[in-house]
Amino acid sequence: MKNMYQNLSCVFSAGALGGLANGLVVWLFGYLGITAMLNVHIAPPLAPPFLYSKVVWGGIWGVLVLLPLFNKHLVFKGFILSLFPSIVQLMVVFPMKDNKEFFGIALGSLVPLFVIFYNFIWGVVAVYWYKFCKD
Repeated sequence: MKNMYQNLSCVFSAGALGGLANGLVVWLFGYLGITAMLNVHIAPPLAPPFLYSKVVWGGIWGVLVLLPLFNKHLVFKGFILSLFPSIVQLMVVFPMKDNKEFFGIALGSLVPLFVIFYNFIWGVVAVYWYKFCKD
């Protein structure tokens, strides 16, 4: 039974750490003006609600690390897993939240690329942490 709880803990913590990394990079790109320079209007403040959201949702999405895909190619696995939250963000969250249209185009034409990149960071951190945690 201990192994099951340990594995569940590794799954959530992997996703949560990936979410933290994702949130810090989203904030950093906004803070440094990288997104503004490319006409993308994503620059959240580094505040608890923003980070909590990233950590909790990252932890929930962490269940994806259990998928038996590309376990020997962790960067590729991280990329494939990152497509799931990217699709949800682009096709569900943006249209529902403040009518940002599909793919968040109202925030800038390059938003889909940024979302995929940010979630790629989540995926890579999550799969590497999960591998480290369970071994």
